[in-house]
Amino acid sequence: MDRTRPLPLLLAASLAAGGLLALTPAAQAADAELARNGGFEAGLDGWTCTAGSGAVVPSPVHGGTKALQATPAGSDNATCSQTVTVKPGSTYTLSGWVRGSYVYLGASGTGTTDVSTWTPSAPDWQKLSTTFTTGASTTSVTISTHGWYGTPAYQADDLSLYGPGGDPVQLPAAPTGLAAGSPTSTTVPLTWTAVPGATSYNVYQGSTRIQTVTGTTATATGLTASTPYTFRVTAVNAAGESPKSAAVTATTTSGGGGGGGGLPAHALVGYLHASFANGSGYTRMADVPDSWDVIDLAFGEPTSVTSGDIRFSLCPVTECPNVESPADFKAAIKAKQAAGKKVLISIGGQNGQVQLATTAARDTFVSSVSKIIDEYGLDGLDIDFEGHSLSLQTGDTDFRNPTSPVIVNLIQAVKTLKAKYGAEFVLTMAPETFFVQLGHQYYGSGPWGGQDPRAGAYLPVIHALRDDLTLLHVQDYNSGSIMGLDNQYHSMGGADFHIAMTDMLLTGFPVAGNADRFFPPLRPEQVAIGLPASTQAGNGHTAPAEVNKALDCLTKKANCGGYQTHGSWPALRGLMTWSINWDRYNQGEFSRNFDAYTWS
Repeated sequence: MDRTRPLPLLLAASLAAGGLLALTPAAQAADAELARNGGFEAGLDGWTCTAGSGAVVPSPVHGGTKALQATPAGSDNATCSQTVTVKPGSTYTLSGWVRGSYVYLGASGTGTTDVSTWTPSAPDWQKLSTTFTTGASTTSVTISTHGWYGTPAYQADDLSLYGPGGDPVQLPAAPTGLAAGSPTSTTVPLTWTAVPGATSYNVYQGSTRIQTVTGTTATATGLTASTPYTFRVTAVNAAGESPKSAAVTATTTSGGGGGGGGLPAHALVGYLHASFANGSGYTRMADVPDSWDVIDLAFGEPTSVTSGDIRFSLCPVTECPNVESPADFKAAIKAKQAAGKKVLISIGGQNGQVQLATTAARDTFVSSVSKIIDEYGLDGLDIDFEGHSLSLQTGDTDFRNPTSPVIVNLIQAVKTLKAKYGAEFVLTMAPETFFVQLGHQYYGSGPWGGQDPRAGAYLPVIHALRDDLTLLHVQDYNSGSIMGLDNQYHSMGGADFHIAMTDMLLTGFPVAGNADRFFPPLRPEQVAIGLPASTQAGNGHTAPAEVNKALDCLTKKANCGGYQTHGSWPALRGLMTWSINWDRYNQGEFSRNFDAYTWS
């Protein structure tokens, strides 16, 4: 945008006439418009908007033929930003025209005091303006505009940063040190050395750019098992894109990880109250109906929260008068296994808090769980850590590289068990939505602290063990409303909740809204939907007709209602419920509906 500065020009002329031209401030002579594409006539060129929130519209506009329109959604305030090269110790004017409620304009990274200005209400175009001075070593600042949570779309146009231009930006060098970490059957993690002056990096798979990231790590996803892939990386800044790095090649692991061969294509998973009694009554192992393909023994619990020492025993006769003897229980397990069923020990539950905060607790966990598996001849392990079992320490912000001891030790313990028992070891997990899908919005205590450190805390465990994982069945019950990939909140009890929550697992999602930290999708045969078997079993009971709608939408893309999935997954493994006992108490409504459902 052009601006006139008559007073400095007159001053320069008078100084020249007096022979004092050399004293004219150099910064004044170099003042220029520095914002790139501030009128958005070239679309979003030069601008980056969070979570795809920004778009260019032909109306309303302040000047020219186009303007920015950005829409806040959920926890995203629709920030659109641009990094600009500046001179140290110089003064700048930031201005722009906006429309909407609670629209902000500001500059960060100034090296002195970051500035912002805003309007609570601008039904028509209103000008915002502020000034700042850069620090002694500041060579770039970020200018941005954004709205506010829960407000309608806002518009911005003719954004301007006026002041001394910075030194010309040099094209960055090609990245070095590109290396591939341990691949999975569908992913390859990549790292490289930071390049001075780079503001972002492009990741190439073969000749195709697959990601743009701001850090020096990335994970290629959606790959094919047992396949070699070649990757290169380039560095990017305002001057352009560097040459490509040297190539690195990595081969994905064989598919079908997770063990547990022998499960049917569509399986029914249920928890059996084996160690306690409640209003549903005790069900003997021999009396578990044949509908159940995976039977999780509830629960193995620790001797103390931090001991790692897991114990399991049958319900006492005083609580469960009809409990079978240990010998009969073990014989019934063998009979179920002979019929093709899998029987697992489930660790945790609502009352069984497990925190593997030390390596000693980790090792005790491995030895004590192994003892239970061996004593009862079980097929594997179900992790049902709830409450405060898992949380992320402050600063643990990347699910791909966790540092919190309770997370790291759990991952190591499960890998040890998997290695001990081999490929057929069945591993399942039953986290609550708070620990998984909520991670789309919030992860741990957040970049500024203050958030619940448990938010999304299962994500690093699932990710690290995804090649060992047989089934993930998130508890779609006892849950608050959760935002889906459509940026809308979904609530328990209807098909939409299960569709939205499952779509996230099968599509993948950016963690805490950070596209550079994308949680890769799981394979559909690794995913089952967790529901309560009856109204007495938990909040969020879903009627059979709504359960069938969810299955129709996810496996056939039919009956999807208000939420449209990002695909259809006929290989979705099935359903999980709390519990076998409650289903039996409810005359088998849940299992009978599963048995009657037509999958294709």
